[in-house]
Amino acid sequence: MSDGILAYDEDSIKSLDWKDHIRLRPGMYIGKLGDGSSRDDGIYVLIKEVIDNSIDEYVMGFGKKIEVTIKERTVNIRDYGRGIPLGKVIDCVSKINTGAKYDSAVFKKSVGLNGVGTKAVNALSGWFKVQSIRDGKTKIVEYEQGILTREDTEQPSEDQRGTLISFRPDAALFGNYHYIFEYIEKMLWNYAYLNKGLSIWFNGQRLISQNGLRDLLESNINGSGTLYPIIYLEEQDFELAMTHSEKNYGEEYYSFVNGQNTTQGGTHLAAFREAVVKTVREFYKKDFDPGDIRAGMIAAISIKVTEPVFESQTKTKLGSSHMEPGGQSIRNYINDVIKRNLDNFLHIHQDVAEAMLRKILQSERERKEMAGIKKMARESAKKASLHNKKLRDCRVHYNSTHELRLDSTLFITEGDSASGSITKSRDVNTQAVFSLKGKPLNSFGLTKKIVYENEEFNLLQTALNIEDDIENLRYNNIVIATDADVDGMHIRLLLLTFFLQFFPDLIKGGHMYILQTPLFRVRNRKETRYCYSEEERIQAINDLGPKPEITRFKGLGEISPDEFKHFIGPNMRLDPVIYQRDSSTKELLEFYMGKNTPDRQGFIIENLRIEE
Repeated sequence: MSDGILAYDEDSIKSLDWKDHIRLRPGMYIGKLGDGSSRDDGIYVLIKEVIDNSIDEYVMGFGKKIEVTIKERTVNIRDYGRGIPLGKVIDCVSKINTGAKYDSAVFKKSVGLNGVGTKAVNALSGWFKVQSIRDGKTKIVEYEQGILTREDTEQPSEDQRGTLISFRPDAALFGNYHYIFEYIEKMLWNYAYLNKGLSIWFNGQRLISQNGLRDLLESNINGSGTLYPIIYLEEQDFELAMTHSEKNYGEEYYSFVNGQNTTQGGTHLAAFREAVVKTVREFYKKDFDPGDIRAGMIAAISIKVTEPVFESQTKTKLGSSHMEPGGQSIRNYINDVIKRNLDNFLHIHQDVAEAMLRKILQSERERKEMAGIKKMARESAKKASLHNKKLRDCRVHYNSTHELRLDSTLFITEGDSASGSITKSRDVNTQAVFSLKGKPLNSFGLTKKIVYENEEFNLLQTALNIEDDIENLRYNNIVIATDADVDGMHIRLLLLTFFLQFFPDLIKGGHMYILQTPLFRVRNRKETRYCYSEEERIQAINDLGPKPEITRFKGLGEISPDEFKHFIGPNMRLDPVIYQRDSSTKELLEFYMGKNTPDRQGFIIENLRIEE
């Protein structure tokens, strides 16, 4: 060192082995770590990476069943494919850029192509075990944090061929994580829909689909009204199921590439949206507005591409522009398939064509009627935001590739004191705060016109940037942060009604959360514990010894900014708002938010619990 400047020489250059690099930079391989509250947290990506290999075996014609079991924090995934070649088991789970998928003749249209997935699972697990069975023999190896701890010699085996991988994500990296089975079940159902005839067993429950994306769409429609039967098209490497729902706004898409759920879309989804508009315009011989054609559309598309290029290791957005290197463009391929098949379908099914036309004309009328209201609402929003400062925005919303940052968050708070505490303690780079003024309007049964005429709702949707399309959403996480009292619960319910009524795709997309804040603070001279339940309070009292100081937080405004930063930082506790597969949103909202007051009173009386 000279003059305070660190030396830069041979000793400054470090080489990390495979596991250390993955553990040092996990975000490069699995996105964010997380504690399991969000469906894109790393513990779910680890499961996906293992299952992708099993799916690839099925696609190649080997093994018709996959078994997934999760007990506490241990994941077991068993397939009945060909099994890893026994002499290469260690290489396949602990050597980067090792695998069979570089040979496109073997895995022509595979999900994983870079030989990283299972190695990342190994490196990021506190315990990892792989067993391969093939040709009447088996081999088992085990690891801890990517370090080999057990290697058995090959042994005779009468078990059915295939691969069994078991692992526990490393708590040293993921913290106090937990699995939400609804997230896993939805992921597994998607695999079932995309691989007709494949049986997936999840903790003893069988998931199987015989009708592919048609089943997926019917499942996600959940009995809500559609204007015509599902259009189902399938040709070579492309599959489509689509319809229009009764709602007059929003678009809902489920897109897949080689079996991978591309939740952020990509070139294939952009091509589909463009192709539908072009085909419909040509069929009806009218230059309809694209938004009027796609308003209320719900569709699932799947495409198979040779050697796909994704924009991240987690494969949530397709970056490829061609079906295969040097081949036809994805845009032209999808346009040709949609043009040919959808045009034929509409000519054959005149009832569907007429229903679609009525829907487009209705959307056109409503768009024109709303144009003036929207203009006035935008002007009102600008004035209100200047004077009321309801939104304390964050600095960064997108990453270097212009994708929405996974940690970008908007807290919706009640009252000035609560919003003030969060504002002072937040991370100004990625966390924004929107302050409500009193209780929101009960929006159940109202038209979307109220979203623009009601100042609170208008400003909220403006803050989220979803006036025209939820694709423009500025925050990945929308967190309702209200007091844990009757008023707070009521505000929470009114907000959820608003989002379910007008922007259900935000909930279906896994963007909505409830912030959990501590009810008690228990401390002595040496230690402070924050407790989120009565059970945690009792445990803290027992742990901290005689007569600790106990504080009961009555509201978020009572928590100081210095304390609040502990509750909205890396260890933030969030309860996800999950859209159940069997949910009947209309009936739920009708019962809880409708005008059937006597029915609700009866329900409350029957279910009332009196604490002793």
